[in-house]
Amino acid sequence: MGQHILPGNPPIAITLRRSARARRISLRVSALDGRVTLTLPPGLPEAEALSFARQKQAWLAGHLARQPDDVTVAAGESFPVEGETLELCAGAGRRVQREGGALYVPGPVAPRLQAWLKTLARERLVAASDRYAERLGRPYTRITLRDTRSRWGSCSSTGALNYSWRLIMAPPEVLDYVAAHEVAHLAEMNHSKAFWDVVAALCPGYDAHRVWLKTHGTALHRYRFGD
Repeated sequence: MGQHILPGNPPIAITLRRSARARRISLRVSALDGRVTLTLPPGLPEAEALSFARQKQAWLAGHLARQPDDVTVAAGESFPVEGETLELCAGAGRRVQREGGALYVPGPVAPRLQAWLKTLARERLVAASDRYAERLGRPYTRITLRDTRSRWGSCSSTGALNYSWRLIMAPPEVLDYVAAHEVAHLAEMNHSKAFWDVVAALCPGYDAHRVWLKTHGTALHRYRFGD
């Protein structure tokens, strides 16, 4: 249905969508990027939905004010790698090097760091997926890394695993949990009790890692690489 701007200080951009399954108006603020979505049930006039949004403007402004600020990746900034906060420094040579609490990145910092993170993420996610798939006795078909904002991973009906490469910023045990979660879908393509039993068998104590993602995962999307 398009975009609408609620005037104010600050103005708030709202995406309007109509859903055949909606029974009432719903207003949602994405925890990932602060996007505001106003969902309308069939037949409800758009003006009525926008009036509802205006009544909730103070609530929206409060939620948006709590969204973490974006960080432009550059030398001198702090950056999380495998759960450890490192200082980004301009490096020499051709390789990204991790020394103590610093990460030395040669050349243009943002693109070189992003490429290095994606390579490291693939290495870690392939290793974790291989380990859990072998334990489960269910092979996957391929692994794809994307910069997904709606989910950390997914598993298709053909056994293809998809992950967010930003998981490399999280602690290693959190990345491992997401791999276990998606591999478990090779056996159970649902979120039934049977599915969670498989996850628990593959990754005991997974709930703490799941909570970490719900609590801190949003911050992994703060970092902007200029793309």
